[in-house]
Amino acid sequence: MIKHSDTLITLFETSLIHEIYIAKTLLATYNIPSYVFDENLTTIGIPSLEGYRLKINELDFENAKQILATTKH
Repeated sequence: MIKHSDTLITLFETSLIHEIYIAKTLLATYNIPSYVFDENLTTIGIPSLEGYRLKINELDFENAKQILATTKH
């Protein structure tokens, strides 16, 4: 039986948008879709106080967390 979930959860949060896109690209190489939130909150390029968020499907969370943890320097 295949498990399905439509719930997105935050995997990564930062005030630096390039870090979000590095993580997004890395996850894509493992076929894990991810979604950037709060990217367009302002027109002058300043993120919200919380920063940018990368969200993934909750069923991919543990695998994605492990991938990001093993690739950080």
